[in-house]
Amino acid sequence: MYAKRFSAQHIYILSIGLLVLAGLSSIVIGPMAISYKQSLLALIPGDHQLAQHVSLVIHQIRLPRTLLCFAIGAILAICGSVLQGLFRNPLADPGIIGITGGAGLGAALAIVLFAPLTSTFPQLLNFAIVPVFAFIGGAISTVMVYRLGTDKNGTSVMIMLLAGVAITAISAAGLGLLNYVADDEALRDLSLWSMGSLAGATWSGILLAYCTLALLFSYCYRHCNNLNAFLLGEAEARHMGVNTQHLKRNLIIVCAAGVGITVSICGPIGFIGLVIPHVGRMLTGPNHKTLLPISALLGGLILLVADMIARSAFSPQELPVGIITAILGAPFFIYLLSAQKRHIS
Repeated sequence: MYAKRFSAQHIYILSIGLLVLAGLSSIVIGPMAISYKQSLLALIPGDHQLAQHVSLVIHQIRLPRTLLCFAIGAILAICGSVLQGLFRNPLADPGIIGITGGAGLGAALAIVLFAPLTSTFPQLLNFAIVPVFAFIGGAISTVMVYRLGTDKNGTSVMIMLLAGVAITAISAAGLGLLNYVADDEALRDLSLWSMGSLAGATWSGILLAYCTLALLFSYCYRHCNNLNAFLLGEAEARHMGVNTQHLKRNLIIVCAAGVGITVSICGPIGFIGLVIPHVGRMLTGPNHKTLLPISALLGGLILLVADMIARSAFSPQELPVGIITAILGAPFFIYLLSAQKRHIS
């Protein structure tokens, strides 16, 4: 379905080059004017006699945000690639099929229930309780969508989408109820978090995100051949020796965990997992051995660009990055629906 137009090596080199440029630009762009030269000097160890406030802004605000941005984008893109290959569904996306909504409801529930821990044990709340609740919410949503959309004849794209819409609506209602009952402190946290924002990047969050990225990528990459077999159909993959039920269960759990952790760190960010795998397949083809690393690089790159737009579009005011990804991704989703309609008819 997708022609391989470029060699993976060329795409790797180009993506890494653009990623480095975008990362440096992300450190430069902001309300405070900092030149590329100052940014480079700040990143190189040594005494470069930079103003203290410049070094502080780069090392405590912009660099952590840039690093977190790449990790979150890469995780979401990998999860999208795996889910689309697993369900053989080009519309499968953590947000559209309800994983993000379920994870968001779980994380919001933890924020409200354990709000007293915010001031006394913030690390325990942010990097243990909230991720666990987000994972549970995402996993429950994924299992529900999968069971509703799958029968003995296979997986129905339409039923999966409708189930995802229903679960997202339930999650939105639950989030609205939590906003209503939350106290002022929890409500403030929920308001910023629910729109998807990378403004609160911390080194603890970065460590959690990169550990998640490393584990997610290594596990999914080990199953690239099995995911490629799924492209032929579930029955064909079974005849090739793939334990399809075991693989689906494990990969769904892993993707739910990945999405849950991203949601717990920066809130729901949509459409990265939908758009990036399509771009990757158009560039290098459907082979998951090249698709997964390309998706990780492109996911980090696109989220970096979206975050720069969010910071600079109404400077000094800042938009939540989730709004930017929705603006960019929603038209692409409409295009995919139109393409699916033409294909069915």
